Amino acid sequence: MSAGTETLEHKSAPDKHGNAAGHSGARAGMQPTDISNPAYFHKVVDCQWACPAHTPVPEYIRLIAAGRYTDAYMVNWKSNVFPGILGRTCDRPCEPACRRGRVEAEPVAICRLKRVAADNKDDIDYLLPPKPAKKNGKRVALIGAGPASLTVVRDLAPLGYDLVLFDADKRGGGMIRSQIPRFRLPEEVIDEEVDYILDRGFVETRFGTRIDSMRQLLLSENFDAVFVGSGAPRGRDLDIPGRQEAAKNIHIGIDWLSNVSFGHIEKIGKRVIVLGGGNTAMDCCRTSRRLGGEDVKVIVRSGFEEMKASPWEKEDAMHEGIPIHNFLVPKEFTHKGGKLTGVTFQKVVAKKDEKGRRQLVPSGEPDQHFECDDVLVAVGQENSFPWIERDCGIEFDKWNMPKVNETTFQSTNAKVFFGGDAAFGPKNIIWAVAHGHDAAVSIDKFCSGEDVAKRPPPMTNLMSQKMGIHEWSYDNDISNALRHKVPMRDQKIALKSIKAEVELGFDPLLGYAETQRCLNCDVQTVFTTSLCIECDACADICPVDCITFTPNAAEPDLRLMLNAPADNLTQDLYVSTALKTQRVLVKDEDVCLHCGLCAERCPTGAWDMQKFLLEMTHATEARCSRA
Repeated sequence: MSAGTETLEHKSAPDKHGNAAGHSGARAGMQPTDISNPAYFHKVVDCQWACPAHTPVPEYIRLIAAGRYTDAYMVNWKSNVFPGILGRTCDRPCEPACRRGRVEAEPVAICRLKRVAADNKDDIDYLLPPKPAKKNGKRVALIGAGPASLTVVRDLAPLGYDLVLFDADKRGGGMIRSQIPRFRLPEEVIDEEVDYILDRGFVETRFGTRIDSMRQLLLSENFDAVFVGSGAPRGRDLDIPGRQEAAKNIHIGIDWLSNVSFGHIEKIGKRVIVLGGGNTAMDCCRTSRRLGGEDVKVIVRSGFEEMKASPWEKEDAMHEGIPIHNFLVPKEFTHKGGKLTGVTFQKVVAKKDEKGRRQLVPSGEPDQHFECDDVLVAVGQENSFPWIERDCGIEFDKWNMPKVNETTFQSTNAKVFFGGDAAFGPKNIIWAVAHGHDAAVSIDKFCSGEDVAKRPPPMTNLMSQKMGIHEWSYDNDISNALRHKVPMRDQKIALKSIKAEVELGFDPLLGYAETQRCLNCDVQTVFTTSLCIECDACADICPVDCITFTPNAAEPDLRLMLNAPADNLTQDLYVSTALKTQRVLVKDEDVCLHCGLCAERCPTGAWDMQKFLLEMTHATEARCSRA
């Protein structure tokens, strides 16, 4: 890591969470912060830290602001592989972490800005990795053509591997194609980004081929490694009275969505009940509205706040006139003459037991009955591995899940790796991508005879942004603008078509306006102790009182001694070495706006604004660094 100026005298490194060490003693003061450890500033970039794939969010937002959409897209493509897809469907773990959300109600619309880059980029074909000049002699089988496997292909193909991709469906994409409705994710977007990987001659595709035996696969074609990215393909059912008698009109949610996606189902009854509170349930109810459902209800056993669906997914469903009923547990599917007539529910309430655990207990109110023509069961998904024999070296746990190392994604059979939903259960696409990157590193190391547990370090740099005495290479003006609303298609039109995309996305002008809300959390305040004359000018000008000159103390005490008490223990304190007065400079990373006023005000240049860039090392870069 390179720095533009002399920095702190580093005496301790952060722990694995990025916390500075050396502040456990009751009387000892905190040790100086070690900013040479990439984990420290990585954690300060809250959005990137929260992203499973560690996409450098502020970096691509600045590129969008500059109108460099193709460059912004490629920053995303390197990290999260599917920018156009994720710009519409990501579960957005970055946004709750966004620092903007600490100074006003709404975070930066990071996900929708990703889509701005995808919608406005130029042709990127010439920027994609070329076909390798020669093969390396190693063969890898990939089971399932979803986001995890496609990421592995993207990372391993340039290294010369012979890759064979199996999937029971006739096209690639996995759950991206089969379970996400077209009104959220147009098929042309899927085709474009999946084809960036599949159409480059990198991989042999065997679509329409179901793997029925892991043992046979391991023995049949002499594969050096196998990656399992088969997802969580089985939806949970409800075994309650009436299930078998009314089976014709009771559908498993993910199977029903797949049938809709592939054109096998084109209509549903007028009265529909969707059971479940996750994102799949939201997709089911909104799809039902477009296929003829006039009275569509979502009924959930938990409270509204406890539902697993993303807040915006619930909002979209309710905006389309779909009510959500909570605290109702299904007891019976009612039927007459073999035909479904409705569902009976027991009303429950949330109470805590003697150990303080939250439980749902009967309220004592009368049961409620809702009439309906069809029911969609979306109460969860689970993995299904009947095709993996239990004597082929892969151990399973008590939940019938393979035992997979959380760092290497290697199973107990050394040549078999898992990723995505197949590894640890259902999550979002971005998690599958992150798993694919890590698994690809492990597969490359395994096939090269190296220790898969030894992980490649990320690539980082730290560079001064100074262009003049009071000028920076980034826009450090703090916009007070509220989050911009994304344009939506007219609801009357949207509800008539299963393929009419509802969200229209930001145009370049709205996209630019939203970029200005980013606080540039990756442009770090870097302090040089030897230049400080302790004039306190930086503390005086700081708009959020995050800078304090104080005697050192143990962390719990020091947090209370600051100009503004630092009560968010998940965010670190930036502590200098001892100054001439034996005080220390302390900055609370939690509330710093990265505005640069401290550096502009400092008469000696003790403060500098330095851009921190961290890029995770994938299999391709890791191989190059070993060459």
